[in-house]
Amino acid sequence: MKKSVMLFAATFAAALSFVSCVNSKYANDTHLAIEDGKTVVERYGQLQVIGTDLCDQNGNPVQLRGMSSHGLHWYGKYANKDVITWLRDDWNCQIWRAALYTGGQGGYVSNPALKERVTDSVEACIENGMYVLIDWHVLEEHDPLLYKKYAVEFFDEMSKKYGDKPNVIYEICNEPNGEKVTWSDNIKPYAEEIIEVIRKNDPDNIIIVGTPVWSSQVMAPSSDPLKNGKNVMYTCHFYAGSHKAEARKNVANALKAGTPIFVTEWGTTQASGDGGVYEKETLKWMEFLKAHNISWANWSVNNKGEDSGILAFNADREAKGNWKDKDLSKDGKFLRRILRNELDMKSWKQEQKNK
Repeated sequence: MKKSVMLFAATFAAALSFVSCVNSKYANDTHLAIEDGKTVVERYGQLQVIGTDLCDQNGNPVQLRGMSSHGLHWYGKYANKDVITWLRDDWNCQIWRAALYTGGQGGYVSNPALKERVTDSVEACIENGMYVLIDWHVLEEHDPLLYKKYAVEFFDEMSKKYGDKPNVIYEICNEPNGEKVTWSDNIKPYAEEIIEVIRKNDPDNIIIVGTPVWSSQVMAPSSDPLKNGKNVMYTCHFYAGSHKAEARKNVANALKAGTPIFVTEWGTTQASGDGGVYEKETLKWMEFLKAHNISWANWSVNNKGEDSGILAFNADREAKGNWKDKDLSKDGKFLRRILRNELDMKSWKQEQKNK
């Protein structure tokens, strides 16, 4: 279905069903990458934001779940069709996040050839009928305004190239951080300019904006909203070992204030990426995210040996996918079961009793 047709259907449905999107059940409670021979993009089509919900082309709320790459300049070899197809077919992933670090050693600003890893990701997701997050991974530079010139050029090119594809979601600043980096003075003006660049080429696809303090201050946009918030969401990042009940309360308050949330990055570990796998805390987050219809991408696909990596140390060095149990870390085995709908809090508690 062409995007223009899907957009018409979405607009018509939205006019009829604003209330039903907020109050109805998920379009797909079982979170399947493929159902009845149709991919997730064939079923959901052109995504839209209604209220605080991410909705499909017919106005039904949906929750996307999947995996994030690690930094493409370090572990970009996994951003290929073989791995992404395996994540769809074996892990039941509906979405893939391509994490393009911008600053630091080897990031996009000093190594623009990394853009090929992004386009590889997008092309693989289009072919596989998956959604894809194009992540402008602000981190070491703290302030998204620092490399705004490069962001303008990058998102202008990406939106011209893929703006007619319903698969694409733009994540325009990963984790703004630093004492001097605020929503009103840094993130908001950056976001408004990048959104304008994208919207000239792509009026429809979802845009996700980072929030202050490593994307944790999710209330910030509610008191100082963007000029153009149509089909715009905001990200909250968490690591289950470091961010617990108080972080969930902050997200709930942001939703009450009307802020649409998409968790573009989270981990089962401490914020360092290590410290072990916090299974119970992770499953608390999974229950919370499902209850509030919040989509997510887990960090991350790598074999470096960190606890938040899904592959065992040095496993699948050729990045072919087709992973066996021995290839997966503890985190990987745990995440795979969650994505395959084989594990929730109830079944986990029963397993603990049976040990």
